[in-house]
Amino acid sequence: MIIDVHTHINNYHEDRVVSLEECLNLLTDTMQENKVDYSLVLTSYKVNEHRPSTKKVVEAISGRDNLGVVAGISYLNYNHRDLREISEFLDEGLIKGLKLYPGYEPFYPNDKRLQVVYDMAVEYNIPVMFHSGDTYSPTGRIKYSHPIHIDDVAVDFPDLKIVICHVGNPWIKDCMEVVYKNKNVYSDVSGLVLGNFSYKFERFMKNELEEMITYAGNPQYLLYGTDWPISNMHSYLNFMKQLDLPEEKKELILWKNAAELFKIDVSKL
Repeated sequence: MIIDVHTHINNYHEDRVVSLEECLNLLTDTMQENKVDYSLVLTSYKVNEHRPSTKKVVEAISGRDNLGVVAGISYLNYNHRDLREISEFLDEGLIKGLKLYPGYEPFYPNDKRLQVVYDMAVEYNIPVMFHSGDTYSPTGRIKYSHPIHIDDVAVDFPDLKIVICHVGNPWIKDCMEVVYKNKNVYSDVSGLVLGNFSYKFERFMKNELEEMITYAGNPQYLLYGTDWPISNMHSYLNFMKQLDLPEEKKELILWKNAAELFKIDVSKL
């Protein structure tokens, strides 16, 4: 069983418009090629012809039992209508979590304006995912995306389930401490590479993740994700095979932790 908690259907090659259906078909075809059983699709903090809205993605994946949606929220632009729409999706069980993008947008995760978002996530018992670490875009502001800032949110909202995306790379040791200290914090391993892992970088990142697990203990906090299509699924799965971990711990990372955290019914897969 493999669950990828971090995929996108944004069109990152913006010289041409690709339909939402084409993007979804490419995702599911790539999943099938790599024997990935289920993926979460994370919507963006902005909406345009290359980045579909949460509403459009929810409608488009209807009937695709191997896909779920995590709703992206814009710090700069969200309003009460957006929150009402998300709460309606949550009432109907149509989204699995929320995603915020510090670094891509200029805010710290402990900003008081976000309390309503965190209260909603606690009420519906869903996780909030945070972009963390380096930004794909050079216009990002990485002072906002340092994983250390997640600690404030974890302490102030102890019932909130939090996912630090990308293990805070390159600040993996800081992410490690936040995860170790706060039992309500998880991390995904997505987006560590553009395209395929090189041999040297694979060796480097293997050591980084193994050190994290040595420090933070049994990896019940670690989630498998790729950041597809930015990162290659096949290369990522090969990277996971290289980790020096017992199979039962790899299973925690590859699907068991995600199934429990995001309430994914694996019996339907």
